[in-house]
Amino acid sequence: MPLVEITYASRVPGATLHHLGSVLPHLVSEAVECPEEPYDGDLRPGDVELRFRPLGPYDRSGLDVVIEVRSKWFESRAANRQERVDQLYDGVAAATGLEDVGVYLSLPVAAWSQGD
Repeated sequence: MPLVEITYASRVPGATLHHLGSVLPHLVSEAVECPEEPYDGDLRPGDVELRFRPLGPYDRSGLDVVIEVRSKWFESRAANRQERVDQLYDGVAAATGLEDVGVYLSLPVAAWSQGD
């Protein structure tokens, strides 16, 4: 279950952020799919958690949007993490038209539990 934090500049239109929120769960799921956590195309509640936050008055960023993805470490995921993050970047850029985007993929050793 990836946790995704999206930090955005005030110049990014709300419609762009709304569209990003609609496509990002699928793009992230494709990017982190692995044999241990296969993606069947059917997202359910809790599969991908998105958290949007505007840049604060003391934040410093030259990018319109920074997307940080944290997803559980698996060897199969880590083996090609740069390809995965490049794929995610390409999908985000194509879906939004934004050029000043950064995507960060972190694969910590972690566990997840969720109620029904």
